[in-house]
Amino acid sequence: MSTESLDMLIVGAGISGIGVAYHYQKHFPNKTWQIVESRDALGGTWDLFRYPGIRSDSDMYTFGYQFKPWTSNKAISPGEDILEYLNETVREFGIDKNIRFGKRLVSADWDGEAAVWRCGLKDMATGELVTLSSRFLFMCSGYYNYDEGYEPDFPGREAFQGPVIHPQHWPEDVDIAGKRIIIIGSGATAITLAPTLAEGGATVTLLQRSPTYVISRPAEDPLANRLRKFLPASWTHGIVRWKNILMQMFLYQLSRRRPQVVKGLLLKGIRAQLGPDYDVKKHFKPSYNPWDQRICLVPDGDFFKAIRSGGVTMVTDHIDTFTLKGIRLQSGEQLQADIIISATGLKMELMAGVSVSVNQKPIRLSELVNYKGVMVSGLPNFAVSMG
Repeated sequence: MSTESLDMLIVGAGISGIGVAYHYQKHFPNKTWQIVESRDALGGTWDLFRYPGIRSDSDMYTFGYQFKPWTSNKAISPGEDILEYLNETVREFGIDKNIRFGKRLVSADWDGEAAVWRCGLKDMATGELVTLSSRFLFMCSGYYNYDEGYEPDFPGREAFQGPVIHPQHWPEDVDIAGKRIIIIGSGATAITLAPTLAEGGATVTLLQRSPTYVISRPAEDPLANRLRKFLPASWTHGIVRWKNILMQMFLYQLSRRRPQVVKGLLLKGIRAQLGPDYDVKKHFKPSYNPWDQRICLVPDGDFFKAIRSGGVTMVTDHIDTFTLKGIRLQSGEQLQADIIISATGLKMELMAGVSVSVNQKPIRLSELVNYKGVMVSGLPNFAVSMG
């Protein structure tokens, strides 16, 4: 039997869950709702990831809430500022009173006769299972596994004597000063870590199997900082938000229709950062067109500055095997390291691995149709959102 009944159950206290909670309590003030969060803190990605230099690579006027205007000068913001922003939001709008921490949704069954979701919740501290009924279920649990990141099966990994660190689980006590560090990867995490570690006194080699498109833009939005002097914060946020959305739409459409033009502009920008003698073609010219994969953002060109200063060295090659003191490449080159960081991505997991069923019949999510990124066919009173 259910011990509690709600109108709305929101799963996940990250940027999506907090946004859903705000709008629900605003438009349905007499309805009952709760957020359940498996961890002991809110913030989702911005609380989980603690690696040096973590930041958003989307501007905060687009990524933030319209109901809570972003007021920091930094549009491309450090992770700790985003986490504080989320904490401010839940306090300001009283959302924190309805968050239950340490509770993981493990099963959800739609009871068609009663027209409710029977939700099985696990207490992460005690292992106790309880059932809660909710008329509507809103999944805001992200798109990856919070417990473990994706790590390829690198040959000879056990031979390496130093630590191998995945950024999703960054140790608090790691000492980088004076260390030789190899970062494996070429995505947003790798190009965020590299200049930050170099600034902290490490000698960094960024080892990539293939290049990624990279673009530099200012960490601060000049228009936003000017408008904020004369306009209310909400007006500034809205204007800059739409300016950035339209710019992104234009860049994407141009990339689709004139990929060679965009490719040329991106590579020209990198050459301007690194100089005519740098092998941009080898390290920064992918085999695919712009926006076939996501373009990585570098605020204020910090990644390129680290390369120019010698703090970061790019290597484009395939791994043959880990060795006692580093990595041997397929070309035969040996890379020496004290620490290896596997910035190799996330382990994808939709809806936090929850077992979903309708009238006790298990549902295979891969067989369903998603509508506009929110609703899912065959699942009544159900929605999903991802920050």
